Amino acid sequence: MVERKLFAGASIKRLRRAAGMTQAALADSLGISASYLNLIERNQRPLSARLMLLLADRFDFDPRQLVTDEPGGGLDGISRRLADPIFEDLSIDRSELDDWLAMAPNTVEAFVRVFDNQSANHNGVSQETLDPTQLVRKEIERWRNHFADLDAMAESLADELRLGTADLYGAITDRLRVKHQLTVRILPETVMPELLRRLDLHARQLQLSEMLDPASRTFQAAVLLAEIEARSEIKALISGADFQDNAAKNLYHRHLSGYFAAALIMPYARFLKACEQTGYQLSILQRRFGASFEQVAHRLTTLQRIGARGLPFFMIRIDRSGLVSKRFAGASNAALAESLNRCPLWHIHQAFERPLEIQSQLVALEDGSSWFTMSRAVQGVGAGKGGFTAEFVIGLGVSAELASALFDAQGVDLSLENADQIGLGCPACTRPQCAQRSAPPKSRALQFDGREMGVVPYSFITD
Repeated sequence: MVERKLFAGASIKRLRRAAGMTQAALADSLGISASYLNLIERNQRPLSARLMLLLADRFDFDPRQLVTDEPGGGLDGISRRLADPIFEDLSIDRSELDDWLAMAPNTVEAFVRVFDNQSANHNGVSQETLDPTQLVRKEIERWRNHFADLDAMAESLADELRLGTADLYGAITDRLRVKHQLTVRILPETVMPELLRRLDLHARQLQLSEMLDPASRTFQAAVLLAEIEARSEIKALISGADFQDNAAKNLYHRHLSGYFAAALIMPYARFLKACEQTGYQLSILQRRFGASFEQVAHRLTTLQRIGARGLPFFMIRIDRSGLVSKRFAGASNAALAESLNRCPLWHIHQAFERPLEIQSQLVALEDGSSWFTMSRAVQGVGAGKGGFTAEFVIGLGVSAELASALFDAQGVDLSLENADQIGLGCPACTRPQCAQRSAPPKSRALQFDGREMGVVPYSFITD
């Protein structure tokens, strides 16, 4: 497999300075020359796998931090910001951005902070203030979608519930009834035509629609248990986020309650062990933990416990129009999760036509990274007005460098040259001669020749 070079000079320099070490002292501990370390810190030499492991052992950290610590999300994060229309008259090459990140990472970080803080609509109001979902997502990604205290509490509770019975749904409903004087009642769809869940405090009932499948019933009962027994922990996390927007507080509360519920259904240690034993085989994980495909996909993005990390998956959920309704980058630092647009050559879009079948694909982005992705269609619960049932596709992915451990990647040549070349949507993609191109790249000047017309409708200046 072709290895992607890792330049992490800024991250290494921060680690060294935080430890109060000189370049000479760190170089000596790593068994390299001070001049070679100086080149690494100035991003004039890539970081080898051996040095990465030595650094991880010396400073006791996750080696993936060296990638995720890149200012502004690295090359792709900066490229997405520069795709803003205010920069469209500038032709900024990726090589130019590479040089900027390598030589002036702190200046890059300063630009990112100013741009993000000053990003405003025509009324001068912060976009994040207007969009609570983005505000909450930023907070979730700050934690890499891993909330250690909630995980530990849910795992302890799961062990306690298992002592009495192997039926988790029954154990949760019994606990709600005995400890909290709340019963769970399944009601016909005609009684709750537009609701899946209702908490009736007057009747002391959690009322669930019969349209919920067993996995969803267990999840909803676990959510209520989270809201009662993890109330103080959830409240502390919401307070720490310091949201000024009430909608953001409520959305974050909902996410954290669902996080606890998933951790109760799929306790961390047991779930990670099952993942490693099965090669992250999604169908087996569903059956073993009585969870839905989407619940398992969510859980895979959270496995970042110190000393017991799983593979760093990302997850997105799209509808048929390509609109993303959920996205979790976790610890993956995946541009595919962050990008506002998606490439039509990515098989995530084909999954709608093959329900219940996982579409796997090895893809390569313009930055040289490659990803093994798995996509599957799922249906929403119940029918809305007109009897329409929602359809979505869940997309999961992990770096190709780590994908050999996956059951779905068995027999797949994971080398970079075997990957399908895709982009992050036409406006951000500078791959030339793509017949599927629907729009020109925003970072390139267009070229016109009145005497010729190519297969691709747009011709532009390349590097």
